[in-house]
Amino acid sequence: KAGGPAQKPGVVFVHGGPQRQMLLGWSYMDYYSNTYALNQYLAELGFVVLSVNFRLGIGYGYEFHRPAYGYYQGAVEYQDVKAGGEFLAALPQVDPDKIGIYGGSYGGFLTALALARDSDLFKVGVDIHGVHDLDGRYDLPDGYEVAPDYEKALEVAWKSSPIADLETWTSPVLFIHSDDDRNVNVSQTTDLIRRFEELNKPYESILIPGDTHHWMKWRNMIRVDQATADFLKKHLMN
Repeated sequence: KAGGPAQKPGVVFVHGGPQRQMLLGWSYMDYYSNTYALNQYLAELGFVVLSVNFRLGIGYGYEFHRPAYGYYQGAVEYQDVKAGGEFLAALPQVDPDKIGIYGGSYGGFLTALALARDSDLFKVGVDIHGVHDLDGRYDLPDGYEVAPDYEKALEVAWKSSPIADLETWTSPVLFIHSDDDRNVNVSQTTDLIRRFEELNKPYESILIPGDTHHWMKWRNMIRVDQATADFLKKHLMN
């Protein structure tokens, strides 16, 4: 967008999946056509928007798609998101003190990691149906044999999770989740909200009744997009 301040606020967008790839244009998948449109809208509002294709995504070969220590085994892909934020902050047309981040699903997970680990860089975020606690994926029914490295795996999964770093999470966040989400249970967000309340941390939340992970109702999709833009605008522009 032309005009406005010489240095504009920046926003990092993090896709979900994580096995996705954002394109330089409209996506073949409706969810990402929607987020591409939202990114265009943010640019129109005066943000400089950076979309990060982080490790675990497709389109860059096997080693990129299947890196060591990804996801619950170390969240190494977060390094790519942080590097994207640092790149954005270093651009001459971007105000380095006004960098936000948003994403949905796996992008919500990485948004939460960014805010928890690097609130100094990422000043605000919108975390849409994100995953926040990964050690639960190792819950075993009674009677199952436990591998010798089970406790270590639990520890690594915990340390790969946003809730492990709540102490350093100071940036305000907007949580958005539907209560009939079959991909990421809404408890991933309501649990984090309860922790935020107990720790007196800044947050807003939108819990949408009766919808799923992919916004079956058009009006809910529009509501989420508008709320995301408004929240970033409120904290980075006003």
